[in-house]
Amino acid sequence: MKKFIITKEFWDVFPDAKIGVVIAKNINNQYEDMSVYQELLHKNAKLGTRYLPNEEFSSNEVIDVWRKAYQKFKTKKGARCSIEALLKRIKNGNMVGNINPLVDVYNAISLKYALPCGGEDMDRFVGDVYLTKANGDEEFITLGSQESEPPYPQEIIYKDDYGAICRCWNWRESMRTILTEDTKKAFLIMESVDLKRFEELNMAIHELADLVSDYLHGKCKVYILDKDHPEICIEE
Repeated sequence: MKKFIITKEFWDVFPDAKIGVVIAKNINNQYEDMSVYQELLHKNAKLGTRYLPNEEFSSNEVIDVWRKAYQKFKTKKGARCSIEALLKRIKNGNMVGNINPLVDVYNAISLKYALPCGGEDMDRFVGDVYLTKANGDEEFITLGSQESEPPYPQEIIYKDDYGAICRCWNWRESMRTILTEDTKKAFLIMESVDLKRFEELNMAIHELADLVSDYLHGKCKVYILDKDHPEICIEE
């Protein structure tokens, strides 16, 4: 049995956070028609611009709330929430490119709702998965790197029994667990630190599950975790 556990150390910093999870199994993560995903990304990129009414990028609420969140724990210099990187691309008039169906779908939903979203290959997890504070010795090798760059002590990370999965909460992920065209079981995650947006998170995580079911033919279960419900079983 594998669990996803959000520890007390995380809740001590973010007691009002809501964490949406989709467990998707029996998926086909290979393109049948890439244009379907290109159209979805294009459509949702347009919808995402509604969250950027202010010309000054950092003054928009969906950016400001995460920058303030990142000030509450130790982060690598220059690290930003994943949704900031996506919204900056569309603000600058750049397209969000195709990677693989699962990543395209979660990027599209992330843009539509301006909520950070990511995903990992469950078959590459070692033991249980945690959202917690780092010890500082967790192995972490990211895209484009050959050497381990462990998180800082007390940094918010996703980790399993082998090492870090995603650093600085939702900034950058490990090569070890990334989604590939061979992925059959996926752990998809969406986060909110803004209590006013709980209903949007609820809609977004269910829409994500529906798209994975419709486009990738997977079987999905949806969960929303909070301080009172901090863990789930992700695999028997």
